Amino acid sequence: MSAKTRYQFASRLASVFYNYVPKRKKQVIKNLNRAFPEWSGLKVENLVKKIYFFFTHNMVQFFAFPKSWDGIEIEVSGKEVLDKIMSQKKGCVMISAHFGVWELFVKWMGEYNAYFSGVIQRQKNRGANRFFHEQRGLTGAVQIYRKESLDTMYDILADNGILALVSDQDAKQKGVFVDFFGTQASTPKGAALFHQKSGSPLVFGVCIQIELHKYRVEFVPVIPKSKSLQDIIQAYTTIIEKMVRRYPEQYFWFHRRWKTKQG
Repeated sequence: MSAKTRYQFASRLASVFYNYVPKRKKQVIKNLNRAFPEWSGLKVENLVKKIYFFFTHNMVQFFAFPKSWDGIEIEVSGKEVLDKIMSQKKGCVMISAHFGVWELFVKWMGEYNAYFSGVIQRQKNRGANRFFHEQRGLTGAVQIYRKESLDTMYDILADNGILALVSDQDAKQKGVFVDFFGTQASTPKGAALFHQKSGSPLVFGVCIQIELHKYRVEFVPVIPKSKSLQDIIQAYTTIIEKMVRRYPEQYFWFHRRWKTKQG
């Protein structure tokens, strides 16, 4: 497919998902109402449609790797932040979220650093897992599955590599509760623990879609108020919230982010 045909196909497919596969739509609306209580019902509904299209189009683009890379433009903001961190030779713990164009971000990072490694979830279906592994392999990034040896992950940092973790899903009772859109949310602590134990600096990274073929990779330093686990996790969660407020249609609202209640 051409870029135009992929766009048209994604638009039709998103309409099908929105109108005939309503399994997660109620959850999206519930999350948006919690995050933006001042919004009208019409504003929420319009955003839900944009969310469905954004992620459907991203999925189609991912399936079309590497052809979908043709003709795109990627600008970078905050590269000096990442360059400074990498010059310290201590490795880097990179936090990201289910936000923006993650797969394209991985491509850029794979070209930036040969030791860029993302910690990912293994797909339950073997065929799907193989497909995702092969598509992501085109980016040049190293893929590490969750629950693999921690030594492997620490070795990446010791070799001045970049260890990337997505840190915005409900972490059940194992997580640390921090403020996210005014509500306490159980949040993964893995990135904070790697930072504490390795001494590797923290940075937040993401790829935002600006226009149809134009993207912006952004890096933001994570500077906690203290060295405590709570403050570290709150620092990067606050950055994620600020980003989501800027581009709410590019956040994966399908998750039950506030599922676990504080005991």
